[in-house]
Amino acid sequence: MTNRINSIQRALIAAGVHGNEFTGIYLLKKLEQHPYLMRRDNFETLTLLANPKAFAAVRRYIDLDLNRSFKKSDLQDLTRSSYEYIRAREINNLFGVNGKTPVDVILDIHSTTANMGLTVITNAHPFNLQLVAYLQSVNPSVKIYILPKSEESSSLPSICELGCTIEVGAVSQGVLKADIFQQTEALIINALNYLEQYNRGEILSFDNGLTIYHHIGTIDYPRNESGELQAMIHPQLQSKDYEALEPGQPMFMTFDGQTITYEGESTVYPVFINEAAYYEKGIAMCLTKKLSIPNYSPTLSLCASV
Repeated sequence: MTNRINSIQRALIAAGVHGNEFTGIYLLKKLEQHPYLMRRDNFETLTLLANPKAFAAVRRYIDLDLNRSFKKSDLQDLTRSSYEYIRAREINNLFGVNGKTPVDVILDIHSTTANMGLTVITNAHPFNLQLVAYLQSVNPSVKIYILPKSEESSSLPSICELGCTIEVGAVSQGVLKADIFQQTEALIINALNYLEQYNRGEILSFDNGLTIYHHIGTIDYPRNESGELQAMIHPQLQSKDYEALEPGQPMFMTFDGQTITYEGESTVYPVFINEAAYYEKGIAMCLTKKLSIPNYSPTLSLCASV
């Protein structure tokens, strides 16, 4: 493989980028209390509670979204004094390429109010695709969501070339659900296992095909000229993340019960449907296209395909 990484020296498990997403935060606390769970022979694993002030306040953020604060221009602008911008610089100075303890891989744990199940979000770098293909082969319910690099450039994992964001749900903000906690823990353990095998140079084979969902855009709620909501997610679409949405099918319902249909020209697969934190971002859902690779090989790059 042309993009072969020699070895992983240091991995970072991050959580609490959003302070009211408890699954990753309490999983991080468990791993720190029982470090043998994340200890591997051939690389070091570090942990990070990314936004401790927001966690203490049980809020998504204090001043602004930390997961939109890692653009290179923002990291270099020392005049930006909001708490999250300062915190982003601190994190980058610790774990970024030129940081005190630079990491090779970042696993960033999030949760969502949308019915996303176990979702791994990454870009089309061959190493990342190998990792997520492995995770899907171990647990076929894992969904793989591919973002263009331009879409992830401001997130925490963007300070490192390798790794992924893990989104689990549906779970309410500021709430723990035991089944989702256990599923997330298993996913993190499997990811660490993969890194260990990768460093050993083991050739991993995948019996199953690879299914990915490639981000193509977002849709906002219908709003009036003042920006007020004029409709809700249609009941037939609610909680149908990763299911096909065909042209003409219901998408929104107005407050007086009128249906607004999807007017696109092709089938799409919505995700992050009705995510609570996205109302302020003007996002009712993200749209993806589905790509299935029946004979995926770990030496195959999908960069050109997606």
